[in-house]
Amino acid sequence: MSMIRHGYVAGPLLGLLWALVIATTVAVAFSFATGGAFRPGGIGSALLGAGLGALAVAAPRLAGPVGLVLGAALALTPLAPVVTGADVAVWLALLAGGTMGAATGWPIAAMMAECRTGALTRHEFEGAVIRFLTGFGYIFFTAIVAIPFYVMVMTSLKNQSELIRNPLDFSIDLSKGWDLFRSYSELFGQFNFGSYLWTSFLVSVLTVAITLLFAVPGAYAVARLRFTGRAAISRSILLIYMVPMIVLALPIYIAFSMLGLRNSIFGIVMIYPVTTIPVALYMLQGYFRGLPAEIEEAGLMDGLSRLAVIWKITLPLSMPAMASVSLYVFMIAWNEFLLAFMLLDDPSKFTLTRGIAALNSSEIPRQHLMAGSVIATVPIMALFLGLERFMTKGLTAGSVKG
Repeated sequence: MSMIRHGYVAGPLLGLLWALVIATTVAVAFSFATGGAFRPGGIGSALLGAGLGALAVAAPRLAGPVGLVLGAALALTPLAPVVTGADVAVWLALLAGGTMGAATGWPIAAMMAECRTGALTRHEFEGAVIRFLTGFGYIFFTAIVAIPFYVMVMTSLKNQSELIRNPLDFSIDLSKGWDLFRSYSELFGQFNFGSYLWTSFLVSVLTVAITLLFAVPGAYAVARLRFTGRAAISRSILLIYMVPMIVLALPIYIAFSMLGLRNSIFGIVMIYPVTTIPVALYMLQGYFRGLPAEIEEAGLMDGLSRLAVIWKITLPLSMPAMASVSLYVFMIAWNEFLLAFMLLDDPSKFTLTRGIAALNSSEIPRQHLMAGSVIATVPIMALFLGLERFMTKGLTAGSVKG
């Protein structure tokens, strides 16, 4: 360990590892973007990374520019850090090599910023390792999320002949213009996707309203009122999630069939809140406990009833938690599949997830399934990103007090 904690050992070692990560990332990115053959060059990227790691210790300002130039210079040699196929243009090979070198040089210089050419202290060495692991984590988890989404979007923009000719070509031909979005227009024109969107939106909004109608007074009672069994109820709110929904599927199906609630939006709106009320209760009771009880006691002393206190004092102070719970419940209802798949057989009443499942057929082109998945994903993603700050506040509220 003491030998590794030396600037001229730690730098090349971390540089080598980082270069292998970047070579893989660049090769995958260029393959997806261009449809050409790119793969990481193990020996070339390892040598480039080790050299840039040593340079980052001795002269960190030079690592980035040297990496850019050296990566491009090696691109057409046997030591290319990113190996290209015969069908790849020379300028693309140079661009991939330069990108590889730059993405190795500048980051490794930042990782080794606090390191010296001699022996490193434990703090300096661990700082460099932590920065390396942080960078690797960003790339790894971004790839896990971004690659499936990218493949889904690119596949939705293809036509059947392109998918048959080369299923692994995820590049995009911008010359097709608006014809790129033919799959989306066909979904709304031929597969009634507008109705699926409206049904999912309506069901999700009603689920949020019903959930809040029951969860707000229930959470307030658990957080503020004193009654027998209060602690047991508080601890057992989430017990429903200990039972997998698949276990309840058959009893629900039988009960809904006997009551005539299958193939009805009313039945779906009845059953969805059963899965969302417990988590809403759990989130809101923590927030209510965090609110100062003195404010509510002052309202009671002024002559307000308990319900008036909740309506005029507690709820206005709980808007971050209400927004968080509403968003979370909306996401659950929007993405729910098992109950919709089990209870809905009439295409005119399909929710969005049930409609997408109906596209998973050998008779329907694959690009339509991918287009439907994009339509289901993008609205909820935009909603989450727009209201994420409220969700963070609601999830963390009450975590200290109560």
